[in-house]
Formats: sequence, C-alpha cells, structure tokens
Amino acid sequence: MNMIGMNPRKTSRLCLGIVLVLSAACSAVKPVSTSLTVPQNLTLKNTPLQEWEMENWQHLDLLRDTIPGMSVDRTYEELIRKKKKKPIIVAVLDAGIDLGHEDLEPVLWVNPKEIAGTNTDNDGNGFVDDVHGYNFLGESYHERLEYTRIVSLGLGDDNYQQKAREKYDEEVSNTQETLARIEELKSVIQLADNTAQQLLGKPTYEPEELSGLEAETPEIQQALSFLTNMLSMSGSLNALMEDLEGAEEYYSGKLKYHLNLEFDGRAVVGDDPYDYSDRNYGNGNPNIVTLDESHGTHVAGIIAADRENELGIKGVADNVQIMSIRAVPDGDEYDKDIALGIRYAVDNGAKIINASFGKGFSPNAEWVYEALEYAALNNVLIVHAAGNDGMDLDDPENPNFPNDHKFQNGREFVDNVITVGALGSQYGPRMVAPFSNYGANNVDVFAPGAQIYSTMPGNEYEFQSGTSMAAPAVAGVAALIWTYYPKLTAAQVKRIIMESGLEVPIQVTLRTNPSKPLNLQEISKSGKIVNAYNALILARQVAKGKVKI
Repeated sequence: MNMIGMNPRKTSRLCLGIVLVLSAACSAVKPVSTSLTVPQNLTLKNTPLQEWEMENWQHLDLLRDTIPGMSVDRTYEELIRKKKKKPIIVAVLDAGIDLGHEDLEPVLWVNPKEIAGTNTDNDGNGFVDDVHGYNFLGESYHERLEYTRIVSLGLGDDNYQQKAREKYDEEVSNTQETLARIEELKSVIQLADNTAQQLLGKPTYEPEELSGLEAETPEIQQALSFLTNMLSMSGSLNALMEDLEGAEEYYSGKLKYHLNLEFDGRAVVGDDPYDYSDRNYGNGNPNIVTLDESHGTHVAGIIAADRENELGIKGVADNVQIMSIRAVPDGDEYDKDIALGIRYAVDNGAKIINASFGKGFSPNAEWVYEALEYAALNNVLIVHAAGNDGMDLDDPENPNFPNDHKFQNGREFVDNVITVGALGSQYGPRMVAPFSNYGANNVDVFAPGAQIYSTMPGNEYEFQSGTSMAAPAVAGVAALIWTYYPKLTAAQVKRIIMESGLEVPIQVTLRTNPSKPLNLQEISKSGKIVNAYNALILARQVAKGKVKI
C-alpha cells in the first residue's frame, strides 16, 4: 500500500538547565506552544484532494492544509517530545477485529495472565482464553434489527410494540421499493448500453462517445442521456453496475436477515439474550468470523494502526493497546452484550471504550445505563458515535441508544461519555457529513468521519464513512491526552476535547434543511471540531493546575 502523508518527526528538547535533568522530567508538550485558531478569512479549498490527502485527511491541519482534520501530523511534528510512556488500553466494543492484520497485530492488548488455548480461565476474571479480549457473539454474525425482534418476540408493552411495528413496516416497505428501483435502473442502463453498442458498432466505448449519438425514439434518447449522466458520476459501466449490484446485495440482505421476523441469528450462541443473569456464553476469540466483518477492524485502525512499521496507515495514537470486544453483529446489538462488554473492558484495564454503534429501540436500556455508570465510577471514558440518520438527537421523536441523558432534556446522568458527529473533508458550508446526526444538547463535538481510509480484514485498506469513523478518531485523541497526562480524570479528558476544539467562523448546512445556514453551536454542545494539537496544550495546562475545567 502507498504510505499516507509524510513520516512524523517527533521533536524533543532538553529541560532547561543541565542541573534539572536528573530532577525533572520533560513535559509532553512544549510550554511555549500556542493554541491554534481559525482566521475569519481562511481560504476555502476548491481543488480536489490529492490521493495522499484523501488517505490521510483526518490527520491534516485546517490552517496549513485547508482541510478540517484534527492536526494530528502537526501535533507529532511540533508538540510531542520523546518520553517514556505507559500504554493506554482502548477497548473496541464492536464487531470482531482481524487480529492478524499487519497494522493491528503489533498494537493488540495481551491479557498478561491468560494463556492461549488452555480452555482455562487462567487469570480468574470469569472469561476463558481471553488473550486479546472477548467474543460475546460466539459464531453468530447476521442478526435482526431490534424493532424486528420486538415485533417477532412481543417484547415490551402494547405501545412499545406498536412503535416497533410502525418502524418495521416502514423499513420493509422502503427496502422493497429500493430494490425495485435498483432493478429498474439496471434494466434502463442495460437497454441504453445495448443501444449505444449498436449505434457505435462496438461492444465497448468511452463515456464521451455517447454525446453525439441520436436515437430513433425519444425514449431511447432519454435512456442514453441517463446513461451519460450516470457514467459521469461512476466513470465506467463496470463500476456503475458494481455499485448497483452492491446496493442490491445490501438491501436483499436486509430483507433476509435484518427484517426477517423468522430469522434467529442468536440461536448458535446458546444463551437467552434478554436474560441478564444468563452470562455463561461466548468465547475468548474476538477475531472476525468472515472477511465481510470489517467494521471493527476499520475502527481499530483509525485509533491505533501501527505508526512505526512503514505499512498501510498510521493511527491517531502511538501508544495504545487495542482490546477487542466482539459484541456488535451485522444487525442490531443486544443490550446484554453491550452492558457486559463495557463491564469487561472496565474490569480488565481499559481506559477508553470506543462505541461505534447505536439503535433506536433498546428494551433493556437500563442494563447499559448501569454499565455506563460503572465505567464512570472507574474513571473510564466512553466515546460514542452519534449515528448516521441525519437527524436531530434533541428531538424526542428521534431516540438513540445508548446515551448519557436518558431523554431528560439533555441532562447527563454520567460525565464520562462523549458523543461524536461526523465531518467531511471539504471545509465550508457542507463540512458536516450529510448522514451525521446532530444536536445542540446531545452531540458533543464533530470529528472527521466521511471517506476515512483505514484497515480492513486480510491486510487490506479501504475508505468507509460514518460517525462510526468519527468516534475512533476522538478515541485516539483521548488516548494521546492520557498517554502524557495519565492523572487526568475521564470527565476532564472529555471536557478538554470539547473545549480545545477549533471554532470555525463559518455556517454549515444540513441535509434536512439545506436552505438554513447554522453555526456549529446550534447543532452540537461544544460548537467545535476536534483538534489534537489544542487538546494536548489544554491538557498540559489542566494537568499543571493552570486551568480548571
């Protein structure tokens, strides 16, 4: 794979005065460092991103590169000194991780008292063979959505079931209509392609050759014009058909698994997922069960892909051990798995838990709320993705689980959860990703989340988008903070990330109301975009008692 960006140059300086060398340690951040601010007249970037920029944009700097990254590369180049560091354990509570990936294997957490393959709980923590984490899903992968399970199993009271039924019926209808549209598109494109081949007298052609064709009927001419427009976006007929077939596969799978009232993906696990006392399930192997299970691998790479091995990509943090907790299937996660996964991470030394998942129905939400409180009591930070529905999480009609407020008008019952919305790479009015959820009370910050290049199963690397990608970017920044200032509390790290972000002097538009420009303060609690450079400077000031937050 091509390397992304330039190799970071970690700088170090001697502490002032030779006599102080033996009696004082160097700080992680240069004391003369000045926080970054965005000027009012910052030039918008109007040219397409180069390949290296696309693959590294979340690490770039808004002031230097006019790209709304987190200034990670600049942080390593200008701020961070060499210093002996204690590794930070970050739990990836997600799908499984490709534990053999070239960019992740060197940074995996290893349970120091567990012996692999003995089928024994060597360390007495209640989990057998949990060398790199734990797998609460067993061999299961596909799963129904929570509202499908509610309808199928009759969970909750009549009102709850009715809401689930309405959502279920809506999604089934939308999915079937989408599949029908895809089939229609494929037919129209095939007709237009056949016509183009006949008129040009050859089986293959370049998109620009279609512009001079004249068809015998208005219908065929319309089809050719449609084909021209589609090819202008996809580049080639093969790429266009691959996109359509991929969409068809996704929506077909949604009907087959996510929305199938009869499907039971949990059967192979052997537990009752709605009985919190039934805990003897799963296994100690949180590896992926199929190459299609890519989400956890992608998330882990964003946080901590090896920065020193000259392979693939570089994660945000350079001193992390990734704990893999497999609890999120292809479908909606179970509340029991999430609650037990959080507790596992806390009990086994994780300081940060990345939670790139969410759902609109949670019949056992209290189990997860209690786990969040348990994490807070143990000074563990949870970084949660805001979700990809493009909706306002302050609206009570848009419930999102898990959360830190229990729908009490944004009043948080814990202070250790940071909720993250997603940004795109183009600084300007469309900077907030169109899919990202938002909320002045219930989304804390925004971070890079659209078209993020990261690790994939099988030593591969690809782009993926979602608030699922924005959350691990922030988890990486949190790990950087704690690496150098380990005495800070989870609540302090959260506040540092929020308060040190960049304020941007522009308004943004949302997909739901593109004609109404908004300030970031109107769609997030901090009104800022995450910035690693400023976060480390503020962390130093807080750690030294110069600033209280």
